Parts: sequence; structure tokens; C-alpha cells
Amino acid sequence: MKGTGFRLSLVTRWSALVGTLLALGMLIALGLDHLFPEHPVLVFFACLAAIVPIAIITIRSQIQPILSLFRALEGTVASYRDGDFSFSLHWPQNDELADLIAAHNDLGQVLREQRLGLVQRELLLDTMVQNTPVAMLLVTDFATNTATSAGTIVYANLAARQLLSEGRKLEGHGLGDILETAAPALKEALARGGDGLFTAGESEEEEVYHLARSSFTLNGRRHELLLLRHLTTELRRQEVQTWKKVIRVISHELNNSLAPLASLAHSGAELVRRGQTERLPQILQTIGERTRHLETFILGYARFAKLPTPRLDAVPWRVFVDRLADQVPFRLSGDLPQEPAWIDAAQMEQALLNLLKNAHESGSKPGDVELQVRRVQEALRIDVLDRGAGMSDTVLTNALVPFYSTKRSGTGLGLALAREIAEAHGGRISLSNRDGGGLAVTLILPALPGTQTP
Repeated sequence: MKGTGFRLSLVTRWSALVGTLLALGMLIALGLDHLFPEHPVLVFFACLAAIVPIAIITIRSQIQPILSLFRALEGTVASYRDGDFSFSLHWPQNDELADLIAAHNDLGQVLREQRLGLVQRELLLDTMVQNTPVAMLLVTDFATNTATSAGTIVYANLAARQLLSEGRKLEGHGLGDILETAAPALKEALARGGDGLFTAGESEEEEVYHLARSSFTLNGRRHELLLLRHLTTELRRQEVQTWKKVIRVISHELNNSLAPLASLAHSGAELVRRGQTERLPQILQTIGERTRHLETFILGYARFAKLPTPRLDAVPWRVFVDRLADQVPFRLSGDLPQEPAWIDAAQMEQALLNLLKNAHESGSKPGDVELQVRRVQEALRIDVLDRGAGMSDTVLTNALVPFYSTKRSGTGLGLALAREIAEAHGGRISLSNRDGGGLAVTLILPALPGTQTP
């Protein structure tokens, strides 16, 4: 090999071979010329007849190993192209071809090490993806509209299989076929586009999920990565923590009000005992103010905790929307449904006022706050849209939890009350970030009383 032993180059070897053949030819020519001096032409052809076979045999013996080496190189290069890097070559001579073979073998070793590292990383990544609780679907040729979701599933982890097909493989199936047996809320969330929360199931079996999606192009084809995160357990844990916080807030507020009331009552009784009643009106006025403040505070929480059953009436949409517009500005997008809304007007007005005020407080321009009302099959869809900062994943997860608020002076009841009102009407509410910035809050309500939303 290079750098070891005596080195004989290809040029030297072939020069020696040619020289040997020429010397042999001269010796044969001299011998024949001595034997047949009067026949030079015969001597010439006799020399050719003797030298050519020897030269052919000698050259063939030298070229044959090189040709075999080239065929071996062609085979290993083809194997490399197919991803098989297990081959290496051997060349017994110490010449330039030995350097080529050494470089070839070094390349194969590097490719083998890189392939091994890549396989190990792929195995680690696949193990992590398969064991994550987040359901992952990779869909190619994905397309969405209001009715269906088309595309072929090319990858699904264990969580996705358990969620959508009771553990069976999903690869190769059409997404639309799989969604035929899925929760309607999932189909609606996919058709709606963008990220957001949705709720599947009813009452005690209600499950909350967060849908995240991203698209990219791979090998000239559009792919969509869908991530479904189960949030029910986390939300319930968050609700427990929130209720603990509520109890602390109410306890603090009660102590702040009851302690001064007890002190004022004691002071009033002491003044009566002494016969000094001139300060009693002021003390009683202060007691009344503190009592009214406490009553207002308690009623605010009681209103949420004990929402009355909606009293559904047929309300013309134009009348209802005009009443909203008198209280908060917004831009009406599209035409209103011709059929009246079967709602509790007071409750629904309170819910939409909360949503519209939130939209104005999101940092959106007033002209970008929109209200959209549409009839979708047997349901009504009400969208409150803005172009504010939107919500982070953490806020999206907790926004509908009672008493959760990112505002310093917020009560955390606005979105929670809107959710309670929507569900009391037999509907539901969802939140999602909009493409281009902003938030979309969607209420899905039954179009007629006594029906359930799809």
C-alpha cells in the first residue's frame, strides 16, 4: 500500500515490459539473421511471428487484473448507490491503483459509519415519536373544504392509531375514509383550518383536544403534519388549581369585608351603650356600602356558577345584531340568516358582548373586529374575528377554564361564561388562531330548538 514497502509505478512497470519485449525481439532477430543472412524479409516476418504472441500473452496477463479491478469498482459503486456500503476491495500491487483502492475503501468506511449513525438516530427518533402521547398523522396531497378532508396517510404513530382506528395501522388509508368513523368535532376542526381546540363527546365523557397543523413540500408533493393533543386530564388538573385559586380569592374578599363589618358593628354597639349616637349614621352608611360591595362580588360569581336554563324564543337576527351594535362596535361580515334565531336573547347577548369586548381588547384595530353569522346545515355558526395578537398554545389551552385570565384586572369569566351559555343552548365554542394574525372564536348552535349540533 502507499507509504509501505518498495513502490513500483504503473509507468515503470509498462516501460520495463516494453523494453523486455524489444530486447527479446532484437535477440531473436540477431539469431535469425545469423542463420539466414540472405533472407532479411524472412527474418523480419519470423521475428513478428515470434514476438506478437508473446506480447499478446504478456500484455493480457498484465491487463486482466486491472480489468477485473475496474469491474469490481463498478459493482461497489452500484452497491453504494443502492445504500449498501459493506464492500471493500483489495489490490496486491503497490502502485497508483493501490492508492485509488485505499481511497475507495476509506470512502466506504466513512459511509458505513455515517449510515450507522443515521440508523441509530432514526431508531431513537422513531421510538420517541411512537411513544409520545400526542397523536401524529402525516398526510400527503392534503386538501380541505367545508365538507371533507382528502389525502393519503403516510405515517401515523401509536397514539394516532389508538385514537382513530383502535390500534390498527393507518398508513395507506385515505384520511377521509378514516374520518368517517371519527368524532364530528374532529372533522369540523380539520375543515375549519388552522390550529385550535375542539371538544368530542358529551357530558361526563367530554374530551378536549388541541389540533396543531403544519404543511411542507417533500419530493415535490405537499404534506400536512397533524398533531392531536389530548388535554382533558390537563384541563381537569388546571380546573382544580383554578378552583383552589377561586376559593382563596373569595376567602380573601370575604375576610376583607367581614372584618371591617365586625369592627364597625362593635363600634356602633359601644357607642349605643355610651349613649353617643351621633356617629351611628356614618357607621351604618359604611356598613351598607361594604355590604353592597360584597353582594356585588358574590353575585358576579353566582351568576356564572348557577346559569339559569335558557328560555328559547324566536329572535330576528337583524333586531338582535342591531341591539349588539348599540353597545359595542363591530363590522358585520356577510348576510344574516333569514330564519330567526332560537336563543335566549339576554344570555346570548351577554356571551357575544364578552367576546366582542375581548376582540377589542386584543390589540386589534376596531375596524378589524368582525361578527359573522351563517347557517351551516342544521346548525348556526357565529364567528367573532379580530386581528389582534392571537393566543399562545398555553393560553389557548386554558382560555375556556373558569377564572383563568391573562389580564391583571380580569376575572377570567368572560370566555368561560360564553362557553357555559353555548353549551346550555346545546352548542359548543372553539378558539383558533387565524392565518395572518388574530383570533377566531366560533360558536356552533342548533338552528332549531330541541336539536343537537352536529
